[in-house]
Amino acid sequence: MSEIKAHWVLYAMFLPIAIYFIFFAYVPMAGIVMAFKEFNYREGIFGSPWNGWDNFSYFFDSGKAWLVTRNTVVYNVIFLTCYTVFSIMAAVFISEITKKWFKKIAQTMMFLPYFISWVTVSAFVYNFLNYEYGIANKLLAQFSLAPIDIYSNTSYWYFLLPFLYVWKWVGYGSVLYLAAIVGIDQEVYEAATIDGATRFQKITKITLPLLKPTMIILILLGLGRIMRGEFDMFYQLIGNNGTLMDATDIIDTLAFRSLVGTADFGMASSVGFYQSVLTLIIILAANWLVRRYDKDQALF
Repeated sequence: MSEIKAHWVLYAMFLPIAIYFIFFAYVPMAGIVMAFKEFNYREGIFGSPWNGWDNFSYFFDSGKAWLVTRNTVVYNVIFLTCYTVFSIMAAVFISEITKKWFKKIAQTMMFLPYFISWVTVSAFVYNFLNYEYGIANKLLAQFSLAPIDIYSNTSYWYFLLPFLYVWKWVGYGSVLYLAAIVGIDQEVYEAATIDGATRFQKITKITLPLLKPTMIILILLGLGRIMRGEFDMFYQLIGNNGTLMDATDIIDTLAFRSLVGTADFGMASSVGFYQSVLTLIIILAANWLVRRYDKDQALF
């Protein structure tokens, strides 16, 4: 209480955030019990009969558990890797631009996709890559080349999904890394210039090493979402395309289909609970590894 009295202004500023998380993050956690119940509308969430681990058994026995877990982890690792690499590259390139007007235009053009919804992106992609009347196949026909059926071939999506993810998010990521670059003491660069360092040497010996703390924090935050796929992207781009399901089905889309398609609330809840537990394990393990390497860079 003495701590609160001494810093009551800070606690008062934090109070709205605390209330928000209590009501919108912690109170809804009571709904986890649905993962262990056979839900029915008449008796509600807490009145429905318990069925133990039956929902989880159905999830694992269906053969989908390993498939969606693998897809979710693999895609998110690729997304996080590409996002980090290209965001850093974009931030470094922008920071090296000397013309202010060109720098502003470049930042604006890179940041613009962040504000475009996946619904709009899916419409663009469909009209561009559609087999019958897509722009891409129309151009191929002009050169007497065979059309490409993107929506019936899974191999293309292994490259298309990461490309679209980076295209949409790299502008936002570059802003975060660019803010870190701006915060670097310019005297360090001036000293390097006096010592005869080239521009490339300044980037590799000063900029990139000093970006490491920011990069570690953002990667740890990204690992917190490693089991939570980009549902909007996968659902809008793929939908219920059975041909692509094995290659693009993730935990989020499986839970959504269980909830909407079959109204199986217990199954959807068990999938969400399984997803949350794995996410917690991954972020704790990653933070533990970072703490062993450098305690100051860990989240907690």
